[in-house]
Amino acid sequence: MLYLHIPFCHRKCTYCAFYSTVSRNGVQDYVDALCIELQQRREEQNHPIRTLYFGGGTPSILSLEQLSQIAKAIRTHYDIGALEEATLEANPEDLSPEYLKGLKDGGLINRLSIGIQSLHDGDLRLLNRHHNALQAVQAARNAHDAGFDNISIDLIYGLPSQTLEDWQDNLQQISTLPISHLSAYALSIEQDTMLQRQIAQGKIQPANEAVVLAQYHALLDWCKENGFTQYEISNFCRPGCRSRHNSRYWNHTPYLGVGAAAHSFGNNKRRWNIANTRQYIESTLHGATQHECEEIDATTAYNEYLMTALRTVEGIDKQLVDAPFLTQLAHDIQHYIATGLIEETPTHYRPTAEGLLQADGMAADLFKI
Repeated sequence: MLYLHIPFCHRKCTYCAFYSTVSRNGVQDYVDALCIELQQRREEQNHPIRTLYFGGGTPSILSLEQLSQIAKAIRTHYDIGALEEATLEANPEDLSPEYLKGLKDGGLINRLSIGIQSLHDGDLRLLNRHHNALQAVQAARNAHDAGFDNISIDLIYGLPSQTLEDWQDNLQQISTLPISHLSAYALSIEQDTMLQRQIAQGKIQPANEAVVLAQYHALLDWCKENGFTQYEISNFCRPGCRSRHNSRYWNHTPYLGVGAAAHSFGNNKRRWNIANTRQYIESTLHGATQHECEEIDATTAYNEYLMTALRTVEGIDKQLVDAPFLTQLAHDIQHYIATGLIEETPTHYRPTAEGLLQADGMAADLFKI
């Protein structure tokens, strides 16, 4: 697994807590540094890369030439002969027919993840998105026309002032789009975001919890009617179209992350690069990307596995839990089995449909301290 973080954005979305910058200064320097880090860290990747993910920020801000430069570095320093999936996160306003043709002709990217978020222009203005609803619809169709047959889109529900009918209209509109995957997230109010400050100042009222729950159930109904299967609390797909990259995160597969603020995981260690674009560029160009590391002990690894596994429909694989933890888990989880939030099979503890809604709370309760 290889993740590349592209931190540049046209503008900062009101809800976003990820590291990104709206400054476009130094984009080419950043691409140069990214290629150097790819070279410097090639010995950390001992296996062929099966999934590749350009995340952000907004990776589609990069020009075709810059993406080609990165692709060349990947092909030079890594084994991608068994590559199954290469995803580029993109915003609708960037996906012109010419840009999409260039991506397709480049031969690396075979999956697009388009950040639509809403098909209502009022919602998009609230979120400070750079596109409008018409551009979003056209981007998905342009991508399909360019030859991409693995297209994912993002939507957000639980927005301030968004009614159940508004959300159902969003779902109805995407029914006509040529997509194979949907990531649909309940809006989360993150600290130190513009949206959090607006709510704290009383400028915006958060959504009613009952409305958000109704929107979630409307989403499940839409998926059943349109041939999409839920495989994680916020992710839905047509048969055979799961995000292979993200699924491996949830299974705790080791991965290499390059770029400012990118995380890596493997050999019981976690590493994260400095979350500052200029310092990332300068340190990498001088031979060693500035970063921090931590050892992950058995208890931390167990707790992190619970947190991710309980958000998936497969749930906890008993074979992936060490014996002492499994014994304790078998005892502690009985309450959730009795209340219908977890079902047990010979090999797994799986959250039910209602259990998925309480996955984070259950995981925190089951943590070993």
